[in-house]
Amino acid sequence: MGYVENNLMQGEKLYAKARLHWTVFVKAILFMALSLGLMVFSYWATLDGNPELSSAAWYTGVVILVAGLWFTGEAFVKRQSTELAVTSKRIIAKFGFIRRSTIELNHSKVESFHVEQGVLGRILGFGTLSINGTGGGITPIPGIGDPLGFRRKAMEAIDAFQETPESSLRRT
Repeated sequence: MGYVENNLMQGEKLYAKARLHWTVFVKAILFMALSLGLMVFSYWATLDGNPELSSAAWYTGVVILVAGLWFTGEAFVKRQSTELAVTSKRIIAKFGFIRRSTIELNHSKVESFHVEQGVLGRILGFGTLSINGTGGGITPIPGIGDPLGFRRKAMEAIDAFQETPESSLRRT
């Protein structure tokens, strides 16, 4: 069970969850591809009879591979430790693994949502969702997958809350 499930209030129901988009792995993928390219180049340089170039390309490829593995682990932890949820009473965002940061906005404190997507974000389905709370607080959530869908679910939950604030949301 994650943070959201463990911190639901009595009578509160989970309405929707979202996670970071797979694009958090792009840097790791690029490093791994560059590493593979250098190692293949190293093999071709060996066949060409150029051991100095082969050795330099191989060791550079290994260093970049280690960096790529590091970035893969970092992206995996970031994706797994970020939780975004809409409940019948709140919108919850939790970031971090060891050092945790949480943002919880009651439905009555949410003023508006702002979705920002570039061309690539629209094509691949990711973007930044900013939640504007009362009092001028803005909570940006970058790299969320399907930000428009998450916004829609949050707005539906808020509308249901405003219709019957004392009852729980009864949608599946």
